[in-house]
Amino acid sequence: MRRERLLVVIDGMEVGGSQRQVQHLLTGLDRRRWAPELAFFRCDSFLADAIRRDGVPVHYLPKRRRIDPAFLLAYARLLRERDYAIVHAFSLTAEWATVLARALSRRRPALVASERSFALDRPAWFWWLKRYVLGRSAAVIANSNAGARATAQRTRAPAAKFVTVANGVGVPAGLCDEERSRIRRALGVPDGRAFGLFVGRLVSVKNLPCLIRALATMPPGARPWIALAGDGPLRTVIERLATDQGVAADLAFLGERSDATELMQAADFLVLPSHFEGLSNALLESMAAGCAVIASAVGGNLELIDDQRNGLLFRPDDADALAAAMSRMADPLLRSRLAQAALRHVIEHHSQQALGAATSAVYERCLPPQDVKASGAPTRPARGEAK
Repeated sequence: MRRERLLVVIDGMEVGGSQRQVQHLLTGLDRRRWAPELAFFRCDSFLADAIRRDGVPVHYLPKRRRIDPAFLLAYARLLRERDYAIVHAFSLTAEWATVLARALSRRRPALVASERSFALDRPAWFWWLKRYVLGRSAAVIANSNAGARATAQRTRAPAAKFVTVANGVGVPAGLCDEERSRIRRALGVPDGRAFGLFVGRLVSVKNLPCLIRALATMPPGARPWIALAGDGPLRTVIERLATDQGVAADLAFLGERSDATELMQAADFLVLPSHFEGLSNALLESMAAGCAVIASAVGGNLELIDDQRNGLLFRPDDADALAAAMSRMADPLLRSRLAQAALRHVIEHHSQQALGAATSAVYERCLPPQDVKASGAPTRPARGEAK
C-alpha cells in the first residue's frame, strides 16, 4: 500500500489541548497509509520537538502579523512543492490560511476543518469566517457531539459534513510510591492535605475564579492544596483574587510545565471548573494517568464523565457545589474507585490508535474518487513518490 501525503496544520505549538491532540494523532496514524507532516506559524515548544523526534517532518512558517503576505506566500509554496492530498487544520487561523494558500498555490488538497473548543461566546465575525471556511471544506472533525451540533447550527453547515472523533491519549507507565512522594515534596504539598491540580491556560473560559470562591467557602482546615500548572493572561488577576479571598496560601502557581502527566499521577484529583469545553485534553490525560477528576457539567465533559462512576460533575459556576465535590475527594477510597473506572474508560475508548483510525476514516472519504477503488482500497501512490 502506497502512502498519501498529509499536512496537519495549527497556528501555534504552545502547550495546550489542541497541540497535545496533534501529537497524539500523529502518533496514532498508520504510517503505512499516511505520510504525515506538521506545519505551524508561531510558538515552537517541546511538543513540536517530540514530533520531530518521532520522524515527522515539521515546517515552521513564521507569521509576524495578522495580515502577513510573506507568510501566505511561504505557505502557498509549501502546498505547491509538497502536493498534499489532505490538509487537516486545527484552528480557524490555520483553516483560513489554508483556504487562501490553496488559491495562491494552485493546489487543491482536500481541507479537513475542526471544531475543538465549543466556545459559544465567539464574536459574529468568527462565525462568518467559519461559515466561509466550512463551505470550502470536505469534512469537519469535532471532538465532541456538543461542539458539532453548536457549530453546525451557528454556521448553517450541513450536519452530514461533521464527524465526531473523540480525543485520544496515551496511557503512561505508573509511578512508584517513592517517585510520587518525591514530586509532592518538590512541589511543597503540605503533609496531610489533599492535593488538587488544575492543568491548562489561565484564561477566562477556564473559570478559575469559581475555584477561588469554592476554596474560600471551605473551612481552612478542610481545604485541599491546589497547584495550577499553566500560564496565561489572567495569572495576575487570579493571584490578586486569591489574596483578596484569603486563599493565597492554598494555591501554588507552577507556570507552564512539561511534566503534566507526572503531576497528574502525583495529585489526588484534577479540577476543571470551565464555563465550556469541547473534549478536554487535561481531563482525558488525568483519567489516563489514574487521577480522579472533578469537572463542570458542560460540553464534552458530559460525554467523558459519568457522574459518580468515573468522576464528579458539578453545576457550572456553582462555587458551593465545587466545594462540596472537593470535600468528597478527601476520601481516598472514593478517589481510588473513581480513578480506576476512569482509566478503564480511557483504555476502552480513547487510545491514540483509536484516534488515528477514526481520523483516518474521515481522510479516506475526503480523497478524490479516483484515489479509491470501488472496494475502498487506495490505489494511487503517494504524491511525490515513485509510481
